[in-house]
Amino acid sequence: MLLVLLVFFGGLWAVLLYTTSTSIFGGRSSKSSFASVSGGGDKILHLKIDGVIMDGRKFLEPLIEYKEDDKVKAIVIEINSPGGVVGPSQEIYEEIKRVRTDLKKPIVAVSTGLMASGAFYAAVAADKIIVQPGTLVGSIGVIMEFTNLEGLYNWAKVSRYSITTGKYKDSGAEYRQMRDDERDVFQSLVNDVLEQFVEAVATGRNLKTEDARAVADGRVFTGRQAKELGLVDEIGTREDAFKMAAEMAGLKEGKYDVMEPPRRRPSFFDMITGGDDDRGVQFEQAIDSAMKKILRTELTNRPLFLMPGVL
Repeated sequence: MLLVLLVFFGGLWAVLLYTTSTSIFGGRSSKSSFASVSGGGDKILHLKIDGVIMDGRKFLEPLIEYKEDDKVKAIVIEINSPGGVVGPSQEIYEEIKRVRTDLKKPIVAVSTGLMASGAFYAAVAADKIIVQPGTLVGSIGVIMEFTNLEGLYNWAKVSRYSITTGKYKDSGAEYRQMRDDERDVFQSLVNDVLEQFVEAVATGRNLKTEDARAVADGRVFTGRQAKELGLVDEIGTREDAFKMAAEMAGLKEGKYDVMEPPRRRPSFFDMITGGDDDRGVQFEQAIDSAMKKILRTELTNRPLFLMPGVL
């Protein structure tokens, strides 16, 4: 067992060393740098939200860098994500809303796979949302997960102690049962964050607050169901999203370029969370459930906008 663990963690460090060295000594920089496009005319900026949202920087950096470019007339955001951490999801939402309202640039969100929870939170800031009939949409809700290892510690005859400045300072600690008053505190926290989610959906989708709250129970809907509920605008494809964005910006077909970010070498973190590089998929398959257990520790003891079944 010890040998297996050593080999496993040794492999992780090897991958980390490889990805770090390539970013320093070779390969494409992780800083956003867009592929050149033909002509110097009008452009539609194409961005992606992909994988679990742990940090919004990969999406926000190019958006912030190019949002005031006079040649960028519209933005299409392609989404394939189950959601993620609350703060980064809200940060993405706020920046999309700021670009749409302050700069008056039309923004279309599109998903042909998955647009759930925190990813849907971000999407409702767009002018329009397009999905496929079978796209998984919604999961409006908040989750916090805690681990109780008290039984394991007792079995291993391990004792842990905390010295705190208040009775709630070690709330959620894995070495003891959670008290009822602590559970109430965490419940009030997720309830408040849920209200923030409901407000964003009601505002972004032009729904009554009670209608948005009625579907804010964590359920995932198909694209067709989501359209009937007013959660999305149209059933369509990625190409339809570009056509819609062009029309909203007053661009004629064939008279604009699409500004695309180049593929970059995935970071170690990208490969864990499921970036858009094929090697990330291969890596996840190779380490199978063991890596998912490690990733799970990054998502516990904090409120999440995350689709059911991801944890």
